[in-house]
Amino acid sequence: MISAFLARGLQAVLVALIVSVFSFIMMKALPGDAAYRIAAGRYGYDMMDAASAEVVRKELGLDQPLLLQLADWISALAKFDLGKSLVYGTPVMDEIAVQLGYSLLLAAGAVLASLLIALPVGIAAGLRPGGLVDKASFSLSVFLRAIPFFALGILLILVFAIQLDLLPVAGFHSLEHLVLPSLTLGLGLATVSNRVVRDAVADAMTAEWRLFSRTKGLSARLTMLRHVLRNAALPVVAYVGVQLAYLIEGVVIVEAVFAWPGIGHALVHAIFSRDIPMVQGTALTLGLLYVVLNLCIDLACRGIDPRTRLSAREKQGT
Repeated sequence: MISAFLARGLQAVLVALIVSVFSFIMMKALPGDAAYRIAAGRYGYDMMDAASAEVVRKELGLDQPLLLQLADWISALAKFDLGKSLVYGTPVMDEIAVQLGYSLLLAAGAVLASLLIALPVGIAAGLRPGGLVDKASFSLSVFLRAIPFFALGILLILVFAIQLDLLPVAGFHSLEHLVLPSLTLGLGLATVSNRVVRDAVADAMTAEWRLFSRTKGLSARLTMLRHVLRNAALPVVAYVGVQLAYLIEGVVIVEAVFAWPGIGHALVHAIFSRDIPMVQGTALTLGLLYVVLNLCIDLACRGIDPRTRLSAREKQGT
């Protein structure tokens, strides 16, 4: 447990430094004058002129050397200060706190949708490899995996919001607004995770310990619940860690498509407005969120598989 926390803590520090530096460099590498874009975001394009852009430039220190600007950001980050939005003037930490809640809600809905699809389909395919369910789910998974997030989201909007008029499209005012973006992300996740479930169940069904459990008198139902599903859960839970990067990437795109008031939607607007502290703070939050979720996956795998705990005790004993 201690080694897992130390390893992830060191990873979090490295992620914070790498994300901060690269997001700063990429924002500075964008064409155009950042002062003009920030002034336009503050005062509007009709009221913005060269004089207002120059005021913004001096006020925010955009005329200072790049290394000095980066050093100021890193020193503030060491004090857990993400600064203020260059456009709105509000603390970045406060903005992210609100947006992150919406993004986590969307992510939870996507994972739930993925599990509701992947688990029954994967288990049914794994119980009869090569059968009709296995072949059909494989073909459908390949088809859906080839569709980008934004195209899948638009397709769901056309079907469920426009043609059938069943669900709302943009924003968040009730749980109904959560269905389409969660389903968009969940389908993308389920295309791969259902195959992982299928392979894990198929391997467990042919394992010697499964045959032994049947020989000693356990019913097929108890064997499935106590042994097959638990052993099959370990690679599935481990694969969730791989899917986190896929999920974080998809959240940014899907939030933009559905105008979801989350951290991905805010990141897109911050990039267009050249709001450098907002971009850096948002990218940093996404990177650290990935580290935290991977730590949770590590702990979950240790809880599911007792062999990891026994191995750790043996090492301590030696």
